[in-house]
Formats: sequence, C-alpha cells, structure tokens
Amino acid sequence: MKKILISLLLLLGVSLNHFAQAAADLEINTPAIAAIQNSMQARHTKLAGFYASGAIGLTKDGLIAVKDASAIALKDRQSLNGMVSAENNDRNALYKEIAAANGHPEWEAEIRNTFAQRWVQKAQSGWWYQDANGWAKR
Repeated sequence: MKKILISLLLLLGVSLNHFAQAAADLEINTPAIAAIQNSMQARHTKLAGFYASGAIGLTKDGLIAVKDASAIALKDRQSLNGMVSAENNDRNALYKEIAAANGHPEWEAEIRNTFAQRWVQKAQSGWWYQDANGWAKR
C-alpha cells in the first residue's frame, strides 16, 4: 500500500518532501516553543509601528529586515537593529524547535517556507514583504 501511495504521489507530481511537510504539526506546542512565542509576542508591540511606517518588512525566508533606515530616527536605529536581530534569532529558533518537536529536524526548511508565507498572509495592510520580485506592499 505504501509503494502504491508513493507511486501515486510521484505520478501526480507531488514531491515526497511536500507530502512529509504536509504532515508536520505547525501548531505543536512545547515549553521551548511557548517561550519563543512569548518572546516574539512581547516584542511585536514594539515592532508594529516600524512595520506600519515601512521601516521594516517581512523577508521571503521567514525573517524580518530593516527595509528603509531613513524612516527611523537616528536615535532609534540601534535599538531597532537589536530588536530585528532578536526577532530573527527567535524566528530561526522557532522553525528549528517545531521541526524537532515533530521528530523531523530535516523539515526545518519547509517549515520556514510555510511560515514565511503565513507571515505575509497575516500581515496588516500597508506592511512590506519580499517576494520573488523584491519588496511589495500588502
């Protein structure tokens, strides 16, 4: 039966990685994941204004980046760079922890890609994100 399913998936053009990733529980919760999410949530209120102003945006690899440094007061740039770095560290840790919690650390790249798409879908109108053509506004 397993061989038939794999053959059918290949015939339909569905990669085994896609099939495996589809089985990942992206809502899985562990103490490590909860701690990362709490850290990200606490930081989000500080970052929201920078998203809205266009100073930062969502990258195509599931992270965030300073998009327009001129939109940030000089006195706030160092602080924002620190928050962007901390956010990216948490996002990288989140993808890794979700893959590990699913028992498949090799799924990290697919989980990252899925979250990158989800971040853009959940972004507020006016926020910037990267796509294949560069920066775009939601």
